[in-house]
Amino acid sequence: MSIHESFMRRALELAAHAKARGEVPIGAVVVQGGRIIGEGCNWRETWRDPTAHAELIALQAASRTLNGWRLEECDLYVTLEPCPMCAGAILLSRIRHVYYGAADPKAGALASRVALLDVDGWNHYPEITAGILADECGMILKDFFREIRTARRTRRDV
Repeated sequence: MSIHESFMRRALELAAHAKARGEVPIGAVVVQGGRIIGEGCNWRETWRDPTAHAELIALQAASRTLNGWRLEECDLYVTLEPCPMCAGAILLSRIRHVYYGAADPKAGALASRVALLDVDGWNHYPEITAGILADECGMILKDFFREIRTARRTRRDV
């Protein structure tokens, strides 16, 4: 297993924790020098906070670990392609490299819907690598939404 797969597997574990709480199963880890310094998963439903995305929570944790907001020597691993809000936070935190698993055709802001970080004029351009354990990252999301649809149908039929 590659080091990238290892970090993505940790992000998948965090996604599973989110799923167990009824959250959309997305997980993220921030790595510096081969060590995880921040991690997060979705808390939007639990906290009733539209900004409680896995990436933002992981970036905040990494910033606390480093006692600063500049994450220039850090990489982010996330199970789903970041949305525009998270892409903005990635840009502002100066993450060096983003590795993501599944593409997000509905809201992906790195390649699928829009390539927000490719816009000319930014002061920082992180490298981006897509498709790390993409099938597993996509499957946890598909299973989650299938379970929700099944539960809704069951409630309607009762």
